[in-house]
Amino acid sequence: MAIVGLVESLLTAKIVDDATDTYSSKNRESRGQGIANIVTGLFGGMGGCAMIGQSVINVKSGANSRLSTFSAGVVLIFMIIVLGGLVVQIPMPILAGIMVMVSVGTFDWNSFKYIKSAPKTDAVVMILTVIVVLMTHNLAIGVVVGVIFSALFFATKISKVEVISEEFGKINRLSFNGQIFFVSIDSMMEQINFEIENSTIELNFNNAHLWDDSAVDAIDTMVRKFEEKNNVVRVVKLNSDSRKIVSELSQLNENHLN
Repeated sequence: MAIVGLVESLLTAKIVDDATDTYSSKNRESRGQGIANIVTGLFGGMGGCAMIGQSVINVKSGANSRLSTFSAGVVLIFMIIVLGGLVVQIPMPILAGIMVMVSVGTFDWNSFKYIKSAPKTDAVVMILTVIVVLMTHNLAIGVVVGVIFSALFFATKISKVEVISEEFGKINRLSFNGQIFFVSIDSMMEQINFEIENSTIELNFNNAHLWDDSAVDAIDTMVRKFEEKNNVVRVVKLNSDSRKIVSELSQLNENHLN
């Protein structure tokens, strides 16, 4: 619940920043909420976080500073302590109606337009998160499911590496575009023609990045297979981080690296 509360607070801060054309320190907000919840727990109180609905209604009502939040808290305490006997007499249907109007006022109706134009993966995550929250009545579960599917879609997206093959006389250049790690290696290797013989093979990583030992092992495998066909192999244009991991883990020598 601490994670869910933090996510909701950061989302609320982003919405309020956009509405008021201001900037807030997200790190300070996170630290403040964490410290406040720890102190509250020591006194037997309940943890809390920023509320999107109340914040949006507050801003739409003309609030533009932290004084509005403080005032809302003071009024709430006053109503509970001083006017508690009157508040409990308010019929539940009236409170339900107020909550419905708050929902109507804070709902972003442009979300329906966004679903039509957004990438399919984003739309699926959005709809799936809403469905899970409604079915489980648990925001935490909905957030976790949304994060998991977002991570899966992201991993699938970056797992596609493009290999462009070009021939310049006796030189065959293979240019790699994308993020090379354990997930993307299979699709990358399938695009390479290892039947080239008696040529110079240039493996160009100008638009690629190596992330792990599996990526380094894939390069070693490529070099070995090409050299078995009497080719001269050069690995060129590795960025500094990729070159560092290759120098630490690879079996290649300096003749291969340019």
